[in-house]
Amino acid sequence: MSEMTAKPVDSRVLELASELTESSSCSVPVLLLKLKEILKSAPAGSKELQRIKEDLYNYGLIQYCVLVQKQDYSRVKGGWTTAASLADILSSCCVGLNPKNDAEEFRSKILPSAILNMLVLGRRIQARYVRCVKDEERTGLFRCFRQVMDSLCWLFSGHVQLTENVFRQEHFLQLLMTDDVETGTSVMSVLQNILRANSVLPSQVPEDTLHPILDELVYKLSASSNPVIGNAATRSLLLILESSPDIVRLVGTRYKGLRSLLSKQWTGKGFGRELSRLLDLLYSTSYQQQEMQRLHRAALTIQAAWRGFLVRKRVKKLPRVVTSLQRSFRAKREQEMTQRQMEKHMQEIQERSALIVQKQWRGYKARRHFHLEKQTLKQFKAAVTIQRAALRFLNRRRRLRESLSPWKKQQDLSDEQRQRLQQKVDTHLQLHPAQQRSPEQSQELHAAVQEKLGQFLLKRKHEQRAEQRREALLAQINTDINMLMGAPSLKEATDKDIDLFTSRSIPVALKAKQSHSTMLKRSRWPWWKKLSDEFVEEDDSFASNIPDLDHGIIFIAGSKKP
Repeated sequence: MSEMTAKPVDSRVLELASELTESSSCSVPVLLLKLKEILKSAPAGSKELQRIKEDLYNYGLIQYCVLVQKQDYSRVKGGWTTAASLADILSSCCVGLNPKNDAEEFRSKILPSAILNMLVLGRRIQARYVRCVKDEERTGLFRCFRQVMDSLCWLFSGHVQLTENVFRQEHFLQLLMTDDVETGTSVMSVLQNILRANSVLPSQVPEDTLHPILDELVYKLSASSNPVIGNAATRSLLLILESSPDIVRLVGTRYKGLRSLLSKQWTGKGFGRELSRLLDLLYSTSYQQQEMQRLHRAALTIQAAWRGFLVRKRVKKLPRVVTSLQRSFRAKREQEMTQRQMEKHMQEIQERSALIVQKQWRGYKARRHFHLEKQTLKQFKAAVTIQRAALRFLNRRRRLRESLSPWKKQQDLSDEQRQRLQQKVDTHLQLHPAQQRSPEQSQELHAAVQEKLGQFLLKRKHEQRAEQRREALLAQINTDINMLMGAPSLKEATDKDIDLFTSRSIPVALKAKQSHSTMLKRSRWPWWKKLSDEFVEEDDSFASNIPDLDHGIIFIAGSKKP
């Protein structure tokens, strides 16, 4: 802020910034074209121009220029000519700019974004140029494309670290992979400018970035017959090879027929100097490879002769060596077996000793713990016995009380049901007020109510018995169905199978046998499996397994008895 107060901001920058904040997105690119006149007002390389660029960055106008590169200019005034002019303005603003505020953000975010958006803009213009058929429109689009590529070259020439960003971008590779002569030549000129600005770049990028570019250049040299394409591709490939000897060897190994292809197809096409230099590099690589292969074969021959001499020498000494080897091997094996037996014996003694010590210690600790917990265990068992007896007594009393007065069993009502019932009672009392009765009339009314209550209970008991009979009949039908489902065919039926369907005692006996097997199985369960049935009363469990001989049905615990 002290710097801004010491040097006042250009009024044109403030006016343009205020216009941009109040304008629509379609008119922003046209307003940004005014930056060209602002930049031209100061001499190149002067401090005034540097101050104007810093003002543009501090007020976000350069960031505006970066963002509008992504916009579709088919609906903007001036079309793609406006886009190319903005790219030129953006590169002019960024070159020579080193802002004092947020310099790291400018180098790490703004400049890479500007490179990326320029490449995207170039791809859009290139796609329209290839599809266009009108000569005038093609000329204008090509002029815009060249201007964008020149702006891109001017930008990374001012900031050399951006050459790697351009070289790694997939959009740059897509621009290079085109069959159009004019735009392809322009992109290859951008590649040449990158290599001139940073000659060691090809040796610094990874192979997965370098190989596609080499493939595309070699493809253009092999598939195209246009001298313009051949010249541009030759210059680009030569600059890449001159950057590092390792890349020369890589190209010589990866593209083995490239030297003969260049000699046959491009000799005498007007760019013999670059072609000769490229062929010399490829020939030196081929000569080095041949020399290395020759030396490798010679080394293999020498190694084979020397190894054969050593083998023959060993064969002559083999009998004595074998005898000595067998003797030493047997002695060593005997020594190892003796040592292994001793170790095994000592390990067994140690394991038995450890087991005895552990057994004695665990027994001592268990006995000590048992003596400490014996009194507590006795108290716990007594409490469990008392609780079991109390629970059984309370259950018997509750069942007896419920059996004597089943009509007094309370039903849980919700608050809404209780409120509706109270309203009905109040309404009935209002409609039918209580009459004054004498004691004789009250006794008669009480006798009548008791008589109706007795009739209701008798009717309810008959209904319960009828319901039990229906349930028994349903259980009998289910039993018969199960027997029928498991019955054999008529050809395989025997007298025993017939007795199963004619006698009612056999199903009862089968069910009793099944219940008996279940009880025997439960008796063999471990104690922890019986905890859930610890407080089941003996009379209930016995009664729940009594067969109903009237209906031929066995009712187990948890079901209703008829």
